[in-house]
Amino acid sequence: MSMEGAPPLWLVLPLLMEFGFGQVFKWASQHRCYAPTVVSTNYWVLASILLLYLGFTGQLQVPVGAVKVGAITGIVFISSMLLMTRLLRTFRVASVLTAFRLAIVVPVGLGVLLWNEPLGGLQLLGLGLALVAVLLMSRHAGHQTNVSRWLATGLLILVFSIQGMSTSCLRWVHYAGLDDAYLQVLMVIGFTAGTIGGTVLLWEARQRIRRFDLAVGAGIGVYNLLALMAVLISLKHVPGTVFFPLVGCGVVILDNVTAPLLWKEPISRAAVLGVGVGVLAVILVVQ
Repeated sequence: MSMEGAPPLWLVLPLLMEFGFGQVFKWASQHRCYAPTVVSTNYWVLASILLLYLGFTGQLQVPVGAVKVGAITGIVFISSMLLMTRLLRTFRVASVLTAFRLAIVVPVGLGVLLWNEPLGGLQLLGLGLALVAVLLMSRHAGHQTNVSRWLATGLLILVFSIQGMSTSCLRWVHYAGLDDAYLQVLMVIGFTAGTIGGTVLLWEARQRIRRFDLAVGAGIGVYNLLALMAVLISLKHVPGTVFFPLVGCGVVILDNVTAPLLWKEPISRAAVLGVGVGVLAVILVVQ
């Protein structure tokens, strides 16, 4: 687990890019961008870039396993992103994004159940504290809405769960023996998620597709691909069991510190306590 000799850039760069990813989506919602348009365009652009790259380099052969894992992961990804972007319209940034980030503990539990990964007592305690943190942050989570406390709690737990499944699917790539076909898996993820997002967009035909939304989605797609590259490069040098919790912890802090500065959103005492409990949970999980 040692990171001795690992340059700080391998942790700082992906941390900042992960933080920026959530903030860009919040910015898009503040500018009244339509989530299905932005999200589906994001995935189509990401997948198209990979299609061109893999085609140019002669790597378009997609294993059957990559299609299976990519399709399932794409479904989970688009579900997570559509839910998060919708909640960012009416919920406080800190509450939604922290629930989104804390989902990193979900793959730990699933790793034990599905792949017999070891789990110590401190890590188990961390998983429990993460759930407590989500509950604390859900108090007064509604922002200029009539959302009840219990509905807010349920929606934040749903964000927590689905995003946790997304991360678990990425871990599944390794256990499915698809490490060498990761770009192909990602391409399938992009096309699957983009197709579902596009279907949602057509279903909600009342919303006119705007060029601005398409441009924002395309920009996010490029950013998303670069963020993924930063993560992949970092994971070559830093163990995932160290990388994910530490980056997740840093992003949680940045999300909550910047929420009142960037978005003028006050943080309740319960939310502050929830952040503290969440950070402690991530620290325990990495032990």
